[in-house]
Amino acid sequence: MKTKFYVAVTILILIVSAGTWAQPTVAQTPADQNQTAAPEPSSLFKQTHKKALSGDARSQYNLGVMYADGAGTPQDSNEAIKWFTRSAEQGQAEAQFFMGVIYFEGRGVPQDYNEAFNWYTVAAEQGLAEAQLSLGVMYGTGEGMTQDYKKAFKWYAKAADQGLAEAQYNLGVMYSKGQGVPEDDKEAVKWYTKAAKQGYADAQFNLGVMYLEGRGVPEDDTEAVKWYTKAAKQGYVMAQFNLGLMYYNGIGVQPNDKEALSWYTKAAEQGDVLAQHNLGVMYATGEGVTQDYNEALKWYTKAAEQGYAAAQHNLGKMYWNGHGVPEDFVQSYKWLNLAAAQGNETAKEGRDALRTLMTLSQIAEAQRMSSEFRPNIKK
Repeated sequence: MKTKFYVAVTILILIVSAGTWAQPTVAQTPADQNQTAAPEPSSLFKQTHKKALSGDARSQYNLGVMYADGAGTPQDSNEAIKWFTRSAEQGQAEAQFFMGVIYFEGRGVPQDYNEAFNWYTVAAEQGLAEAQLSLGVMYGTGEGMTQDYKKAFKWYAKAADQGLAEAQYNLGVMYSKGQGVPEDDKEAVKWYTKAAKQGYADAQFNLGVMYLEGRGVPEDDTEAVKWYTKAAKQGYVMAQFNLGLMYYNGIGVQPNDKEALSWYTKAAEQGDVLAQHNLGVMYATGEGVTQDYNEALKWYTKAAEQGYAAAQHNLGKMYWNGHGVPEDFVQSYKWLNLAAAQGNETAKEGRDALRTLMTLSQIAEAQRMSSEFRPNIKK
């Protein structure tokens, strides 16, 4: 089995936006703090609405959140935007940030990157870390504006210094790639570590890669396993695959086929093509698990349908030999032919040998099936 690892992720995270809005905050008086029960949502809405009408910027922001979430009142995006706008125009940073999100995503308004940029900027200049991060992403990706890595770095650094894990991770990426700053693996490790210690899975995975490859730190397979495990337990698919590979090959841990099988399975069930292929190998050969051609066929098929040449080759062999499936030269030729088209020499040799056992009509049918194949890549 090939010891091919996933390498560090070098994609900047997306703009911070709200699938759900931040919950409203209500200032407490000493008397409030002694209360045992929070106000009912409808009562809280009335209190907040009254304060918002009086011009209190924080209450206007909270009222916008309540309309957006339907908390204590029917959900109403237009009212949410109205109150966010009033609050933002009074300089309330969180409201300004959400106005940026609204315009960036086109929520209830026409999408307008310039407006998003303007609102993010005024919030960022007040020190709101989420807005600083979002400005950094706009500069870093060039979405809606001219790409400028130096300005992206500037805003990431401000947010990272406030402890925002996403910004710390993005700084690590920029140091790793030398974007807006000289390439510096030690600095990348520093920022990945800060984000990883906050539980940020992308950073945990990248930190594992850095330890595995000895980039910016002494090579340490045990540390790599540690950080991959943390990310893998959060469902991070590439960490799950790498962890499976490390257990399979005994890198940083004692070889353990049962653990390898477990982590491959978790990654494969999320659609990871390498894990699907490696599971197929384990089941086909009986490595660390009872040999099971049906399971091997299942996982090879999933990987092959995503276009993975090694799995297509192995699937072709299973159809040829009738392992886990009735012998089928047409299907075998189809999969071997697809793998061969990607440069798999063993598959090419097998396909050419199989031709001598097939009729012309079988070959024509297999070639037709090959030409109609479209990979179903999981995202």
